Amino acid sequence: MTESNLLVGEFRKPRQMLGDQEYDGHLSIHDDQMAEDLGFAGAPIEGPTHFSQFVPLLHEVFGDAWFERGCISAHYQTMVVEGEEVRVMVEHVAPDQVAKISAEKRDGTPVLTGTASLGPDYGETELDRRRAKLRPADQPVILSELEVGQLGAGNPEQAQMAFDQNMGAMYPFSLEEKLQKITEQHPYYSDDNPWGRAVIPLEMISVLTQYTSGQSGFRTKGPAIGLFAAQEMKMINGPLFVDHPYKLEREIIALSESRRTESNWIMTRVIDAQTDTLCAEVILNSATLKDSYANYETEAKALGKNLDG
Repeated sequence: MTESNLLVGEFRKPRQMLGDQEYDGHLSIHDDQMAEDLGFAGAPIEGPTHFSQFVPLLHEVFGDAWFERGCISAHYQTMVVEGEEVRVMVEHVAPDQVAKISAEKRDGTPVLTGTASLGPDYGETELDRRRAKLRPADQPVILSELEVGQLGAGNPEQAQMAFDQNMGAMYPFSLEEKLQKITEQHPYYSDDNPWGRAVIPLEMISVLTQYTSGQSGFRTKGPAIGLFAAQEMKMINGPLFVDHPYKLEREIIALSESRRTESNWIMTRVIDAQTDTLCAEVILNSATLKDSYANYETEAKALGKNLDG
C-alpha cells in the first residue's frame, strides 16, 4: 500500500445528541447514568455518527457515484464518549475495488473497522464476512420471539425527513440540529449538488430507517439495553433526499449470540414511495446486553442454557 492509497482525516470530536433518547419506555445506554450503571466509562456516542467523517474521503475515492451507489459496512469496536477525538482512514487500491476503512481515537484505540465499495458489484463487505462466521443464537432468551425471515408487521412503513422535523423519542433532534454539530460538513447536504436537492447525510440514514422501527412488531423481552454492534448502508439508486417520501420494509436476516449479548440482524429496504424504486438497503446488527435484562439468568437456566459459554 503506497502512501497515495491511504487517506487520513483530521481528528474530530463527535457530539453526543442522544442523552435524552428513550425506547421501550426507558432511557438508553446513551444516558450517562444508565451507562455508568452498566459499567461503562460514559454514555457512548451512536456508532453511525462516525460515518460523517468518512464522507469527504470516500467522495474523493469514488466521486459523485459514492452518493448514488456507495456502500459503507462497519463493525463497531470501541465506544466513544463526548470529548474524545476520533480520526478515520481509508485504504484503497482503485475506485472499482473494495476499500478498507477504520477509525481510531487519539491514543490509537480502534473505534471501528470495515469496508467501503461501489455498486453494482459491491464485493465482499465487512458485514458479509461477519455474517458468514456468526455463532447462531442457541435458544435465545431476550430474542425468543424473533425468527430469521420474519418480516416487519408495519411493512411498508412510511418515512420522511424534513430539515426541521424532530425525529421522536428515539432521536430527539432534527436534521437542522444535527447539521449544526456534525463532524464534517459537505455542500451536498444542501441543494448545491448534481441532483439539485439536499442529500440526507450518511449518518442520518440510520435515523431515517430507525425512528419508525417501533412499527416493526419485532418484540424482544425487557426492559433491556441494546447497542449498535455493526451496520451497513448500501445505496442502490441514491442519493436519499431530504423531505422526500420513502417506504421501509424490514426483515430479520440473522440471529446470533455472544457471551455477553444476543443480537438481531435486520435488513431495512428503503423504497421511493413515488416510483417504487429500491433506493437503499441498510443492515443493523443490534446487540442486547444479557446482564441488562433482570430475568435473563432465571429464564436461561429454565431453558438449560450454559451460562459460562
